[in-house]
Amino acid sequence: MTPEEYMRIALEEAKQGDAPYGAVIVKDNKVVAAAHNTVKRDRDPSAHAEMNVIRKLTSQIKNLSLAGCTIYTTGEPCPMCATVCVWAGIDEIVYAVSIKDLMRINQAQIDISCEEIIAKSFRDIKVTKGLLKEECLELFQ
Repeated sequence: MTPEEYMRIALEEAKQGDAPYGAVIVKDNKVVAAAHNTVKRDRDPSAHAEMNVIRKLTSQIKNLSLAGCTIYTTGEPCPMCATVCVWAGIDEIVYAVSIKDLMRINQAQIDISCEEIIAKSFRDIKVTKGLLKEECLELFQ
């Protein structure tokens, strides 16, 4: 599969959630977990798509380390989600719509990029921005 195909899976996940955020984790060119935002449903402010997919996978594999994994997400990980990516050892974050893009369309955001979080951490996580940005941005409008 291609990166675009992985992001399209995240996009489909996003359509199932409380807010238009979807995430998939890929390892060895296979989708190993997918999730969406369930903040309202679960009454849990931490139930972002990235948090949900990381919880799902670490529980499934019974291991805290997601080394070798890439997370694809429709929106740039917020500071909480970026930090969890650091703690989990994710190798790469690929996102569609940036925090700045979301702020421009009046989505509530904390104005700290995932790259700022990573730069202050002990991990070197590759970040790829803007994959299928326009398609994912449509979900937020």
